[in-house]
Amino acid sequence: PRSTDQDGGHKTPLDIGHTKVEPVDAWKPEANPYESGFSLREPEPAPRAPEPASQGDPNCKVDLAFLMDGSWSIGKRRFKIQKDFLSEVAQVINVGVAGPMMGIIQYGDDPMTEFSLRTHSSSREVKSAIDKISQKGGLSNVGKALSYINKQYFSDANGNRGGAPNVAVVLVDGWPTDKVEEASRLARESGINIFFVTIEGPDDNEKQNLVEANFVDKAVCRTNGFYSLPVNSWFALRKAVQPLVKRVCDTDRLVCSKTCLNANDIAFVIDGSSSVGTGNFRTVLQFVANVTREFEISDTDTRVGAVQYTYEQRLEFAFGQYNNKGELLNAIKRISYWSGGTSTGAAITYAAEQLFSKSKPNKRKIMIVITDGRSYDDVRVPAEAVQRQGVIAYSIGIAWAAQDELEYIATDPDKEHSFFVDEFDNLYKFVPKIIHNICQEFNSQPRN
Repeated sequence: PRSTDQDGGHKTPLDIGHTKVEPVDAWKPEANPYESGFSLREPEPAPRAPEPASQGDPNCKVDLAFLMDGSWSIGKRRFKIQKDFLSEVAQVINVGVAGPMMGIIQYGDDPMTEFSLRTHSSSREVKSAIDKISQKGGLSNVGKALSYINKQYFSDANGNRGGAPNVAVVLVDGWPTDKVEEASRLARESGINIFFVTIEGPDDNEKQNLVEANFVDKAVCRTNGFYSLPVNSWFALRKAVQPLVKRVCDTDRLVCSKTCLNANDIAFVIDGSSSVGTGNFRTVLQFVANVTREFEISDTDTRVGAVQYTYEQRLEFAFGQYNNKGELLNAIKRISYWSGGTSTGAAITYAAEQLFSKSKPNKRKIMIVITDGRSYDDVRVPAEAVQRQGVIAYSIGIAWAAQDELEYIATDPDKEHSFFVDEFDNLYKFVPKIIHNICQEFNSQPRN
């Protein structure tokens, strides 16, 4: 925030050398009341048939929220420039139900939804809505606004489509008046791709006024420059339209859409040996279902496969065979107990060949081995081999499982990837821990 333009909050004065000025409320019998300072209710316009929804640009299918700066520091003139910028973005991006959908939040002291993602389905409607936005004033509390979009804005009720990346573009005059780091981290972990357009950002002398140093790098999805557009002057903002649209539509580079819950290929390697027993095997399947239930399942999100093993191995279902969570959970429930010996090493090799060899390159490969006893074959060499292929391995041991083998199977550090439970009925306790560890590992990746 910075001091208001001299003319930011005032209308341009009339040129009195050429214009006769009448008092605004001078009354003449023939005067039009709309020009006299009186306010009359306009007649209700006849209802128009709603225009058919635009399909939009299918090559830019994103759910796009703009956080516009309504703080007093801007002034009316620059606020109008900001509205013109958003209107031009709406025009260029080609809003429509099969392409980008666009919503706007205005923030000052607090954020306020101007319109949601689902409110308008064409660029023309969006531009008309932008024209009606008035400045709300206040501070530049960007952190509060980012928290708002994460918790409330990108919801199904507001038109979040699920299959479209969530993108938030923050427009900020100068710098925020609150901290953005924590709110941004939570938004990123929810799958929101945050861009910053900073207009007239702080110069070296002004940086001492910042609430939070390097606020842009702390907020954006990645710090590689793709997600930040510094603009030197409000009057140059229009030049940012095309570069911004190009970036938000480049869905392959919207990497924050990938979260710990939607970017995995997960293989369950399930011990079906005789020592497990039918009842306990059902408990294991319930555990597998409970873990699976936490993830976003589809062909483009997390995919799940399963192998059951004894001395032999059986592919129960492959990655992508079930791309609907309900169908996947039913498939887990239908797995029939096999019974036999315990060759965990061979099962790991089998999972690598049958499942991970068909993994998508943009997926994190996760293997969860569940066993209740010592393996009849070596587990160390197969486990090392699969981990060299980039697989993150978790081991879940029950009852008679061998601790040394569980540690060989698990990715380092063992304490984060290897778990032991004395009874099958206590398996459920590890579901939150496993999900937490998977997400913690995902979210600790470098952001450059």
